[in-house]
Amino acid sequence: MALQQIVEQTVAGLGYDLVEIERSAGGLLRITIDIPWQGAQAAEQFVTVEDCEKVTRQLQFALEVDGVDYKRLEVSSPGIDRPLRHARDFERFTGAVIDITLKEPLGVAVADGQVRANRKKFRGTLERTGEGDAAGWQIVWSDAPPPKPGQRVSKKREPAPLQALGFSLDELREARLAPIVDFKGRGAGQGAVAGE
Repeated sequence: MALQQIVEQTVAGLGYDLVEIERSAGGLLRITIDIPWQGAQAAEQFVTVEDCEKVTRQLQFALEVDGVDYKRLEVSSPGIDRPLRHARDFERFTGAVIDITLKEPLGVAVADGQVRANRKKFRGTLERTGEGDAAGWQIVWSDAPPPKPGQRVSKKREPAPLQALGFSLDELREARLAPIVDFKGRGAGQGAVAGE
């Protein structure tokens, strides 16, 4: 059986979602798991150390039975920069700030009408567009620099215009939650993870 299939079956059998499998030099096998999403109304749950231990024990047994060669196994939570791979991941994190990298560079019009060519990376708030078959995704951002702590911002100052980029999942090379740390507490949809 292939490594991907063994790991997927084992992780799913224990009630978790497989986020990522990574093999690196030196025989390290890194498995990233997450708690399955129950929908927008359900309370957000996070992977704990106990969850990682349970999956590690079961994977060690499954990998040994199938003769998979590795030197060290590491099971972890996705962290604050969780990769987004499937449509359900995008649905789950709608409204969150994400980083995307496109497969092909794109010319983007900026506020003064100039076009910045060869841009592939964007950071913005993930939004759903359209309904039914015409549904898609977009990120929305402003190129205005964020105010510095303690800086006074004039209420008369005109806000920078918002920009939007629509995309399909096929156009993405990579998508991740933006690693934004809020020391005042966990905000909704920030993707913070316990147990690391």
